[in-house]
Amino acid sequence: MSIDKRTFQIDNQWNIIHLPERPNGFAVMIIGDCNHYVDAHTSLWKQSTERAHLIQSLKEQGYTIFYSNLYGRNWGSPNAVTLAKRLYHYVMKHEILNPNIHIIAEGMGTLVALRLMEEMEPQIRSAVFINPCFDLKHHFNHERQNRLFYKRLVREISAAYQIEVRKVASLIDQLPDVKDLHAKTPVKIWHAARGVSFNFRDHSRKYEKRRLEIQAPITLLIHVPENTMNPARAFREFFRENEKVL
Repeated sequence: MSIDKRTFQIDNQWNIIHLPERPNGFAVMIIGDCNHYVDAHTSLWKQSTERAHLIQSLKEQGYTIFYSNLYGRNWGSPNAVTLAKRLYHYVMKHEILNPNIHIIAEGMGTLVALRLMEEMEPQIRSAVFINPCFDLKHHFNHERQNRLFYKRLVREISAAYQIEVRKVASLIDQLPDVKDLHAKTPVKIWHAARGVSFNFRDHSRKYEKRRLEIQAPITLLIHVPENTMNPARAFREFFRENEKVL
């Protein structure tokens, strides 16, 4: 019986590789949102019906898929970026794959994906973002309007960046801005018009503007929550377009 997935740890964080029956030689790294998790047996991307369908669909097309627990609510911390890089190199060492990968990032996971695109641009073939958070500084200031959510966010960032709570606001002020992004990796975005944590005008529209400024390829699709999003086919087509380029 063939093995269709493997779990392993790096720095005490669980990771999963999903293996297709007929590999096409290409890999997809998934970087999850705030509610993402991976343990020794399963993950949010296996427990969620929609996400599991996406993984299965990509596997059927031959894609190797991998992802990490990535310290939970990491908010794009340097430690999470470093672990994502270590995971990439682990997978490249243990699997026979093209070294240029695709990324799917959801919500908060976009913050890690952006750093990978900046620091590993030659190895990132394309990136797909789902309801992304492109601007942590804006999200932080927006959450000030809700005292309960704001206090929780401060605690999460304090833990993720390993700093004292009283220093979080200062850290946020020093974070890079969207205008500091330069990677030209082909990007496609699915963003809900409402009902998600990160408003598309404050995040995806702002990022779209930056991409146009640097003449980088981008497609932004706004959808309404009432319409069921079934992106598997569109993801595959987008990936294949960029597999022809490199």
